[in-house]
Amino acid sequence: MEAKQPKEKIRAIITGATGMVGEGVLMECLQHPDVEQVLAITRRPSGVTHPKLKEIIHKDFYDLTPIQDELKGYNACYFCLGVSSVGMSEADYTRVTYDLTMHVARLLSSLNPDMVFCYVTGASTDSTEQGKVMWARVKGRTENHLLQLPFRRAFMFRPGYMHPTKGQMRVPKWAYALTWLYPILRPLFPNHLITLRQVGLAMIQTFYTSYERHILDPKDIIALAKEGS
Repeated sequence: MEAKQPKEKIRAIITGATGMVGEGVLMECLQHPDVEQVLAITRRPSGVTHPKLKEIIHKDFYDLTPIQDELKGYNACYFCLGVSSVGMSEADYTRVTYDLTMHVARLLSSLNPDMVFCYVTGASTDSTEQGKVMWARVKGRTENHLLQLPFRRAFMFRPGYMHPTKGQMRVPKWAYALTWLYPILRPLFPNHLITLRQVGLAMIQTFYTSYERHILDPKDIIALAKEGS
């Protein structure tokens, strides 16, 4: 009988670990047995310490040259960095969304071509890049161009409402205000409301899955999370 091959472990880079989504994903990675190493690239300390975790404080995501050598050897990236478009011009939003994301992704794909890349975008993102909603066009362009990069695989996460994980410290006030509604709405909209635990588990599972879809809505995220739990 042929011996079973050991499961390849995940060595993940996480961006946005000091935000709500990134913090939730980081929590799942640190406790998941299939993840052996995490590198968090942040502009300020996350305040998290763990044997699996290495943290690099780097202010300028448009110039990663000073830390380039430290980004080699990773096989997954969970890109959770993002900002709201409220009050921003399209040019400014494009710079902090499309330009920044693509700069990081292009470098990572050149350093780690066997990497699986997961990008947190948003529900109603416009894949045509032609719609009337500015943020949706910019996100759509970002998604389209990420999918063209030479990663092993890339997945675009389009969640709706994401319920924070118990113990999270970086939850905005608006999210706290909605948490009491989650138990009420969850049974009514089982394929639309998800948890950050499900997002984290789904990202981890993308490393192992043969899932055909590359653009993932809440129903897909739930399905992948179940595969990996």
